[in-house]
Amino acid sequence: MMVDERHSDEADMVEMSYAEAIRSALDIALTTDERVILMGEDIGVYGGAFQVTGDLIHKHGEDRVIDTPISELGGAGVAVGAALTGLRPVFEFQFSDFAMLAMEQICNQAAKLRYMLGGAVSVPLVMRFPAGSGTGAAAQHSQSLEAWLAHVPGLKVIQPATPYDAKGMLLAAIEDPDPVMIFEHKILYKSKGMVPTGYYTVPLDKSEVRREGSDVTIVASSLMVHKSLEAAQQLSDQGISAEVIDLKSIRPIDKDTILDSVRKTSRLVCVYEGVKTLGIGAEISAMVAESDAFDFLDAPILRLGGAETPMPYNPDLERAAVPQIDDIVQNVSQLVKGER
Repeated sequence: MMVDERHSDEADMVEMSYAEAIRSALDIALTTDERVILMGEDIGVYGGAFQVTGDLIHKHGEDRVIDTPISELGGAGVAVGAALTGLRPVFEFQFSDFAMLAMEQICNQAAKLRYMLGGAVSVPLVMRFPAGSGTGAAAQHSQSLEAWLAHVPGLKVIQPATPYDAKGMLLAAIEDPDPVMIFEHKILYKSKGMVPTGYYTVPLDKSEVRREGSDVTIVASSLMVHKSLEAAQQLSDQGISAEVIDLKSIRPIDKDTILDSVRKTSRLVCVYEGVKTLGIGAEISAMVAESDAFDFLDAPILRLGGAETPMPYNPDLERAAVPQIDDIVQNVSQLVKGER
């Protein structure tokens, strides 16, 4: 993994949860940069809807950790304005679904102002979106909307899959002069990994090969990275060698890493939780089809995405609505064996 050697020593690492890694990044940013402020509903004394901001308000004060009224549109608008004045706001939505209420500020203001003013201003804004299914929160609180925002020029959209990347990419996002949208899968908040205690950054435009293989490339993001790695382990028992790429960023997409892998394996499977139609996998599939890597393919490109349905509340139906490990194993096996 890539670490900014100017700031951190990888030897100084401790185990942190995904949520703790985010909190560590926010704490460091607040401590080292007076321009950084946190904004969002219930992020102060309550500690955030998923307890990610914790007790930061007690350490940094209510002028730096700001509880906003229950108006996503209003809060997002204040965050955009604050960024235009030179602050570096980090705005937390309670659920990614609530971003729909703020799309005007995100897509028409934050994304476009630098362009419309000829580069005279920048919008150094970070927005955090707890996303995804698995908590039984039903149709209006369990969506994966990252492809919506990735459609908008001017926004960077990332999906860290590990505590290490959650901290390093958040710190990089706070440094960035442009709006960065971070989708954090709710199921990942309790996952753990080794994380440097100090300051470091992870690039916002690079994917990572999490597992090398020779028979098929699996491109995944967020929670689906972990499911794909488990599936790859099971596929190895069948003699199938799967390469797993952690996309990390969906705007921009690290095209070279994906194409190099497809040229090597000659097969491509895209795994993502968002609804299959017009999702991330469609963009990756088109990207490969429009490149010379298409000539290396020995099988059709396969997309495993979310079902064409609002997210069910029933836990069995909820699991059936998004790709699971068994789905990945079965579909990849059939693809490699020529059964699809």
